[in-house]
Formats: sequence, structure tokens, C-alpha cells
Amino acid sequence: MNTVSFPETIDERRRHMIGAAAAASAKDLWTKRIYEKADTDDGARVLVDRIWPRGLTKQTAALTLWLKNIAPSTSLRKWFGHDPDRWEEFCRRYYIELAQDERALGQLCDLLKNGKVTLLYGAKDTEHNQAVALRNYLVSIR
Repeated sequence: MNTVSFPETIDERRRHMIGAAAAASAKDLWTKRIYEKADTDDGARVLVDRIWPRGLTKQTAALTLWLKNIAPSTSLRKWFGHDPDRWEEFCRRYYIELAQDERALGQLCDLLKNGKVTLLYGAKDTEHNQAVALRNYLVSIR
């Protein structure tokens, strides 16, 4: 598996804020497909898709938070198309987008400070999706 680094555009203050939460809670940051049954072991359940998953009710989703703004931009999502050959470049571009949204990252870091967080996604690919990229991003910023 190739490693994708975070962009150099993140200022030190932001890196410290996010890194502190991520480093302290990396073991408590998980990913899960939203169509899997909700479980009390999930902790805070955070949907990180920009679009609501098809055929799923809000009750069934059992979300703590829906962070639409932390999802990749529509243009990046469409460009990626869940093509594994584009994974590294997708991550690079997504990390740049993440670095520009301190508010959404702050909300996620606040949840991490309180315990386990499960990042939920709708994609069928369990290895190449924005939740995996987001988790990798948070864990790598130490």
C-alpha cells in the first residue's frame, strides 16, 4: 500500500490542533459502510458523504453527525469515480481540500476528544473511499 502525505499548505496551528486529537485517539477512529448495522461499539457515528445514501432512513443510519462539508468536492468525487488507479492522486487532492476546511475538521476533532468515532461512507469499495482517506489524513498529522 502506498502512503500519501498531507499537503504542506496546513499551517502549524491547525496541524497541532488536528494532530493532537488524532494522535490521542487514532485507536478510536474507525471506518464502516453505512449500510452495515449500527452498533453501540461504533461510538459517535459520522457520515462523511456529501450525498445521502440511497434507500437509508435517518433512523436506520443512527447518526451522531452528518458532516457533508468534510466530504470531497463534487468535482473531485466525480473525477475519482472510485477508480483504484486514481487513489493516490485523489488522496493528494482531497487532503488539500481538507486543509482548507478548519471548521469541519474541528467538529470531527471535538468528537475524537470524547472517544471512539466511526466514519461512515456509502461506497462499495472498502479500501478506496473518502472515509479511509480522511482517517489516514487524521492519523498522519501528528
